[in-house]
Amino acid sequence: MENDFFGKILSVRGEFGYWVFEGFNVPAQRPSWNYRKEDDGGIIVDMLCHWRYVLDNLFGNVKGVFCLGTTHIPERVDERGNIYKCTADDAAYATFELEGGVIAHFNSSWVTRVRRDDLLTLHVDGTKGSAVAGLRECWTQHYGNTPKPVWNPDIPNPINFYEGWSKVPEQEVYDNAFKAEWELFLRHVVKDEPFRWNLMEGAKGVQLAEKGLESWAKKSWVEIPDLK
Repeated sequence: MENDFFGKILSVRGEFGYWVFEGFNVPAQRPSWNYRKEDDGGIIVDMLCHWRYVLDNLFGNVKGVFCLGTTHIPERVDERGNIYKCTADDAAYATFELEGGVIAHFNSSWVTRVRRDDLLTLHVDGTKGSAVAGLRECWTQHYGNTPKPVWNPDIPNPINFYEGWSKVPEQEVYDNAFKAEWELFLRHVVKDEPFRWNLMEGAKGVQLAEKGLESWAKKSWVEIPDLK
């Protein structure tokens, strides 16, 4: 983005999630409270907070949302081996409008099987190029390397669409993101260095999660007002 690789960014597509076992045959790898609304579970509350700072800081402030949540798996087994009813959403399908006209769509799911580069991938399309970034690696396709497919249902597509992407070289070593953020905060506390991710930034994440729940309840588009 800093080198104008994308040109005008048009859209962002986020895919997050994996299959969380129900506990009947294979033990679950997430705690049972995640699936109980009465215990503040639910993937909308969990993940839209994260999507807020990702979108705001990379692509533009979130201005509106349409979010559809659902509970695909009705029953699971808890840590004590007891069957319980799932009352919280285990998947969410959200579309965001960003400042500047960028459209973002994020699928968040604990009931999906992974066939992508990582547990989280961001696909960014721009007028000059596109990129797909996972948690560790990033692949790009420039305008000049973009294939020109033609839709023909009578023959197998002759293009291998994976071949037109180039892996971004590892020019820097990146530490654990949570550790890096914690170190920045400690430097702010001890050395009074700037730290812009204050309580208001956290509130923005909570706001988007709440608006996502509101959109689901109303089955409608919800504007995101500025927090002052």
